[in-house]
Amino acid sequence: MRVTDEIKSRLDIVDLISETVSLRRSGRSYAGFCPFHPNTRTPAFFVFPETQTWRCFGACAEGGDIFSFVMKQNGWDFKEALQNLAKRAGVELQPRKPVDKKKKAREEKLTALLSAASDYFHQLFLHAPQAAVAREYIQKRGLTEQTIEAFQIGFALHSWDACRSHFNGQGYTDEDLLAVGLLTENPDKGTRYDRFRNRLLIPIRDVDGRTVGFGARTLEKDGIPKYLNSPQTVLFDKSRLLFGLDMARRHIREARQAVIVEGYMDVLQAWQAGFRNVIAQMGTALTEAQLRQLKRYTKTFVLALDADAAGMKATLRSLQVARETLDREVEVKFDAHGLVRHEGRLKADIRIVTLPEGQDPDDII
Repeated sequence: MRVTDEIKSRLDIVDLISETVSLRRSGRSYAGFCPFHPNTRTPAFFVFPETQTWRCFGACAEGGDIFSFVMKQNGWDFKEALQNLAKRAGVELQPRKPVDKKKKAREEKLTALLSAASDYFHQLFLHAPQAAVAREYIQKRGLTEQTIEAFQIGFALHSWDACRSHFNGQGYTDEDLLAVGLLTENPDKGTRYDRFRNRLLIPIRDVDGRTVGFGARTLEKDGIPKYLNSPQTVLFDKSRLLFGLDMARRHIREARQAVIVEGYMDVLQAWQAGFRNVIAQMGTALTEAQLRQLKRYTKTFVLALDADAAGMKATLRSLQVARETLDREVEVKFDAHGLVRHEGRLKADIRIVTLPEGQDPDDII
């Protein structure tokens, strides 16, 4: 028996769903109000004990089994659903193969390194004399202590090897530091040095809140580039991450919409102002992977990108990606001659916020 089938055999879908949805017996099924869209007067959400499935015959018109329900309800991917339902059912998941165990152990070590780095840079920001310029910059931006703490704002010393020396002393090797993008190597000169120097650091976290990289802003007047991100690593893939999603996903689900901005500061300022359903695509157009991740939580997307040429270009590209990625539903239309044609309409609501020319959300907030 497959592990998914064993879990289903041990868990009753009616019992699980009735923990969060009020259900009433209706013939051979159970009926209630759908938890995934605004309720109407008539219950349109049905659970079928015989087939161990559920379906909404209302606005969302979705359905599935016990796995699809908890995935949609909690914003989990299949792996998360499997782990949580297996634990609930008392089903032991088979351990990974030896090769996978080794890979997992390596990733766990690198994740621990980045978590330690996030704390290291944050403590430097709070206490290091060199970080006075960073603290002054943040003060001018109006960020509060609560926001600084929530996002673990950090600072990298103006040094070629401060980070390297610190973590070498903690037992991490140069290879570890290179693997997570904290160290840069020049193969021609045979030198290695800290990637981030004299920069304000903003930890980038995955959807589970684990630090996987950093966005680093220059604090020098003519510093280039203005923002320097971690390079692509085994943990950090910018095209698959949305900044702030770990803190915003619950609020996105509650608000039934996600506001997509361009940069880190836009998210920080929005969060501080009480707009908690805001996430950033980190300076590029939305990717297919980002959109597929985001649609787990909502079908309403508000694009509020910078009002400059790059922002306009990113908006148009994001719309194109949405058209290519999001699901469609078929609508029957009649033309002027009474002939039937079928049109595909996106099963999503995409809106664009027009900002004053040359401004970004951070300026307005």
